[in-house]
Amino acid sequence: MLSSSRLLALSTLVISLVLDSASAIVPPGQQGAFNQSITQSSDGPTTDADLIAQTVKQVNQKSGAPDDEAPDADIPPTGVTAIDGVLTSASVADVTGLNSAHRRRPRHYFGRFDRRQSGFEEIFAGLPADQHDAAIEGTAFLTYTLVPNSTYNVDACLTWAATIDGCVFVNLYYEFNNYLLDFVFSEESNLKCAAYGDIHNASEKTNFGGQASYPQVDNNTVPLTFITQSSGWGLQSLIDPADPDGYSLVFGPTGGANNAPGFMGFAFIDRYDVNACAQLCNGRGIDPVGGGCAYFNIWRALVDGLPTTYTCAMYYLVTDESTAVNTGQGDLVVTYSRGYKRISVLPDGGFESYTACDDFCFTTSYATWTGTSPSGGSQDASIFFHPPYAYTGHSVGLLGSAEDVDALLGTLSPAAPLATKAGVLYSIQCFMNTAFSGSAVEASANV
Repeated sequence: MLSSSRLLALSTLVISLVLDSASAIVPPGQQGAFNQSITQSSDGPTTDADLIAQTVKQVNQKSGAPDDEAPDADIPPTGVTAIDGVLTSASVADVTGLNSAHRRRPRHYFGRFDRRQSGFEEIFAGLPADQHDAAIEGTAFLTYTLVPNSTYNVDACLTWAATIDGCVFVNLYYEFNNYLLDFVFSEESNLKCAAYGDIHNASEKTNFGGQASYPQVDNNTVPLTFITQSSGWGLQSLIDPADPDGYSLVFGPTGGANNAPGFMGFAFIDRYDVNACAQLCNGRGIDPVGGGCAYFNIWRALVDGLPTTYTCAMYYLVTDESTAVNTGQGDLVVTYSRGYKRISVLPDGGFESYTACDDFCFTTSYATWTGTSPSGGSQDASIFFHPPYAYTGHSVGLLGSAEDVDALLGTLSPAAPLATKAGVLYSIQCFMNTAFSGSAVEASANV
C-alpha cells in the first residue's frame, strides 16, 4: 500500500500542438504566435497580512492542565483554530482530508534529546507556600503528570519533561481540594507538572482554581480548589524542528514573515508544528492559476509579548527570505518565522534550465530533458525558450511537430531516471494548453 507520508510535486508545462495545413498558421518552430495568450502574471495574490492580524485578535488558544482528567494522557493531534480568517476547531486531518495526518502521539519521545539547546532553567518562581497562586493558561499545552509531593519535586518534573515530545516549558504547582487527586488517581499526589510546546511567563498565571471538585454531602460546604507555589521552568528557545517529509528549509528562524506573491491562504494551528503545516500545504487544494501548494511559511505570533497563535501561510510560488519583511503590526510581533519549499523529484520541471538563447530558440533535448519522435516523425517533442510561449518563466515543452511537417505526437522524458522511493505517494502537477492554433483546429489534440 502506498504511504501518504510524503507528497512530492512533479511540475511541468506542456503545449500539445495540432496544425492544419489549410489554416495557414505559422508553426512554433517559425516563431508563430499563440491564438490566445497563456502567460500568467508572475505576481498573483500577495499575503493578506491585514486579515491574518485581524484573526490573531479573535483567536484564543490558551489552556492548561485540566482539573478533571487523568494525568499522562497522550499528546492530542495538532489542532486548527482558524482557516482564512474563519475561526474553527478541527484536526489537521479534518481540514485536509488526509487520513494519515497527525494521529494522537505517545507522550514519551526519546528521539530529540540532542536537539535540546540547553537544560531547563527557572523562568519564574512560585509564591510562598502560605499564599494562593495561579497556574499557567497558555498556548501549546501538551499533557501533564503528577510527581511525588513529599517535597517540591522540581527534579522529577524536569526529568519527565525531557521525555515529552516538543516540550520546552513546564509549570509545577500544588493543587488542593481536587477530589480526583486526593482519592481517585493512583499517584496519590497533588503536585502537578504541566508540559507546553511554548515558553510562558508569570503574567500568564491566570488559573486560580475555584472549582468545586468534591461531591456535595448534605448541606456541607464544598471546598473549592486552589493553587500554591506555581513556578515555571523552560528552555531558552523552541526546539529546532527537523524538515517535514517532502520539504526543505528555505530560511529561518527570523523575525519576519513572508509578504509574497502566489498566496493561497492561511491557517492557525495550536502549536508550532512544521509537520502539521506541511500537511495543510499538501491538502490545500489546487489554485486554478498556480496549481498546488509549493511553499509554506510558519511563524509564531506574540501579542503584548505573549505567545498567541501559530500561522501557516501557503503559496503556490516558492519565495525566500528576501520577502520575509512583515515583522508585525502594532502589538503583534512575528517570531520564529521559517519558510519551507516542496521538494520536486523531477529536476527542472518547468524547463527553465534551457537557456540556449535570450529570445527564441528550441531543441529536442538538453541536459535534463529528451524529446523523442515516433517512427517517421521529426521534432515531434521539443523544448522552447520563448517567454510568450511559457505559462511562467521563459521555457516550455512542446508535443507536436515544431515545424508542421507531420501530425505525429512525440514524447518528452527526463534525461535521467527519477529518484522515486517505493511506498511513497507522489503528486503530479502538469500545466497543459492546446490553444496555439485555436479551439477549432486543436479540438482533437491529446497528451
